Amino acid sequence: MTASGRTWSVAIRSALVAAGVLALAPAAPALAQKTLKVVVHADLKILDPVWTTAFITNRHGLLIYDMLYGLDSKLEPKPQMVDKHTISDDGLVYTFTLRPGLKFHDGQPVTAADVVASWTRWAKRDAMGQRLASFTSTLEAVDDKTFRLTLKEKYGLVLDTLGKSTTGLFIMPERIAKTDPQQQIKEYIGSGPFIFEQSEWRPGSKVVYRKNPDYVPRSDKTDALAGAKIAKVDRVEWLYIPDHNTSLSALQAGEVDYFEAPPLDFIPILEKNPKIKVVDIEPLGLQGILRPNFLYPPFNHPKARQALLYMVKQEDYMRAVVGNPKLYKKFCGAFFLCGSDNETSVGSEPLAKQDFAKAKQLMKEAGYNGEKIVVLQPTDRAQYNAMTMVTIQTLRKAGLNVEVQAMDWGTLLSRRANRGNPYETGYHLFHTTHGGPSTANPVSNTWFNSRCDRANPGWACDMELDKLVEDWSREQDRAKRKAILDKIQTRAYETVPYVPIGQYSQPIAVRSNITGMLVANVPVYWNIEKK
Repeated sequence: MTASGRTWSVAIRSALVAAGVLALAPAAPALAQKTLKVVVHADLKILDPVWTTAFITNRHGLLIYDMLYGLDSKLEPKPQMVDKHTISDDGLVYTFTLRPGLKFHDGQPVTAADVVASWTRWAKRDAMGQRLASFTSTLEAVDDKTFRLTLKEKYGLVLDTLGKSTTGLFIMPERIAKTDPQQQIKEYIGSGPFIFEQSEWRPGSKVVYRKNPDYVPRSDKTDALAGAKIAKVDRVEWLYIPDHNTSLSALQAGEVDYFEAPPLDFIPILEKNPKIKVVDIEPLGLQGILRPNFLYPPFNHPKARQALLYMVKQEDYMRAVVGNPKLYKKFCGAFFLCGSDNETSVGSEPLAKQDFAKAKQLMKEAGYNGEKIVVLQPTDRAQYNAMTMVTIQTLRKAGLNVEVQAMDWGTLLSRRANRGNPYETGYHLFHTTHGGPSTANPVSNTWFNSRCDRANPGWACDMELDKLVEDWSREQDRAKRKAILDKIQTRAYETVPYVPIGQYSQPIAVRSNITGMLVANVPVYWNIEKK
């Protein structure tokens, strides 16, 4: 039976009741509230946006925390929590003043001390924050509303760093922000437009946010992640439904309002339904990646990582993951996204043509002798699962001995952060995706960060590549930057922090009575109305 022909069965209704989508007997007061019901792409298990790069946690952060700056639709950083800033004539001292009316969800005012503590913790884990920290002499609170950054030397990406949307600088109360960055926070108090209702959180099923009645939005026009953040619904309910057919049926029946990441083979069905709108909110799209673990053989050897380039055929992945050629690029050899200002194809020849003989030769030169290769497979993420299935088949065609470890995405997020032996608590390979302006920038691209112990899980390690990225960040001349960018990509194809397996679009789907979705390169829930 096709997806369009599936009936709204008792079994599906039961599944939705279990997931919290349908209530058996809604309480009367809830009828007066406007609740946006969203089927999200993953179960929210990790609540600390500093501790993980997971999309679901970052989007949780955007709901409950606020940021110093936000990127507008032109990808320019604009003040958000900051009222104004000044820069000294020598370009070394930035003085920031917080805007009035900022309060945390516990009623306490946001102070400069909260900012400094949040910034300090974040900068120890985030790639772009780490880069800014290397240029920083001091960061200090001047008074309750004023804080000052003093640089060792001029750095042109200060405001871009503070406004980045992926793994961004979310401001927390000082006492929470003083948590060791290698440990997860245990309180979830922000100052953003929505409040996390921890008492209603049901891991594996449901997350609830309510409108922050004390939030004072900016007076500027709403523009992507900049300007006024106005909550126009009373509640946002995130619903995790692993079965995508159930999610599709719920959207078609009007039991949910918003499908955050519908499987791409559902898009033609959704486009034919007059009560549903398919909207692309990410102009740059997503890049799928295959991430090797640098800590253990064989992928601690660059030749083994280079072998992966010769195994991969991007179009095989895109046919499996996306299907519709209108939604993907047949080939993109740019680490920093095709269509971005930093697109380049330099060095991508090994990825452009599949060559199993060359791959086998490189694996042999890397010392591979038939040992098991542990691949993590997320069974509840349709796209990631499809990527993984292609990888498993490809590795076996190349003569590798593959061991598949199947698990849900939330469990995989925890396991990929484990540095243990691949045959016990670790791994050799896993898939993820990233996209938007952060991926298009060598400094903010978190999976490109090759700073060894300070890199993302997989722990890419190449300080020569890191030095080239630093050179790029220092250079202001556009032509010289382009030359450095080509050197960066050439080096990246030699050391392979990850393998780009294709670039594609991931639209959202909403009911026709839902308006105000922002083209912000990430799903956000302010400005959305339910009519």
